[in-house]
Amino acid sequence: MVTVAEERRFTRAAARLHVAQPSVSSAIAALEHELGAPLFHRERNEVTLTGAGEVFLPWARQVLADCESGASAVRDLLGLKRGRLALGSTPSLTTNLLPPVIAAFHEAHPGLDLMLHEAGSPDLVDRLEKGEMDLAVVILPVNRPWVHTTELKDEELVLAVNHSHDLAGRRSIRVADLEHTPLVMFKDGYDLRETTLSACRQAGFSPTLVMQGLEMDGALALATAGVGAVVVPESVIAPGGPLRGVHFRNAAMKRTIGLASRRDRPFSPAAQAFVAALHEHLRPG
Repeated sequence: MVTVAEERRFTRAAARLHVAQPSVSSAIAALEHELGAPLFHRERNEVTLTGAGEVFLPWARQVLADCESGASAVRDLLGLKRGRLALGSTPSLTTNLLPPVIAAFHEAHPGLDLMLHEAGSPDLVDRLEKGEMDLAVVILPVNRPWVHTTELKDEELVLAVNHSHDLAGRRSIRVADLEHTPLVMFKDGYDLRETTLSACRQAGFSPTLVMQGLEMDGALALATAGVGAVVVPESVIAPGGPLRGVHFRNAAMKRTIGLASRRDRPFSPAAQAFVAALHEHLRPG
């Protein structure tokens, strides 16, 4: 039922599940008979959820997530020799924070499959709610009552410019200096986008965006080419590379990195091992 709801076609759902399409149709019909209500409107080109389907879908996802949790608990009894951990992270954190953590985790537990999903914090939190991942490294705050968060570190943001940019020679700048600085901007849902736009709004202006809808690699490439500047974590700028990170006065642009998980689910041993590797990496010295 969940797969049909996501794919909106029985044929696509069957292909994704690697079963014959009639088997999917029969299973849905049997479920609808048991529930006493149709779950889908069958239309020529696609299927859509009925009111009963909308109500039932979150419960169906919860059942699948609970089944996976049960299977994970059994795998954990094997001493972390095999199993999987579903992790979420924002793209910038995947680039600069997680690689050494993932390497240490994989070396200590080579039998565990680590599944990583990159997205903005709002999307990651939504996936946590659906049970699609075990934990996520996000940008705080996260205002969801069912989400437990732990602060990991504060990270300073800088303005990335190429070496011929007008601001490249400055030791520091104010947020107000961005008013007349063309920017390249990340796509909707990215934390860095909202952080930058919010800081500009608080300073009383709307920035000039010469291009938007970008991923991290694209934004850095365009900044290198001189198309515009971009606000990024200082750690993504390679020392001696084509970009310089200009600091904001009084660390006016920064963000808080945190770990998010569901309150109703304790960490599995695999999750505990990953969190331990993460804290070890962040430990001073």
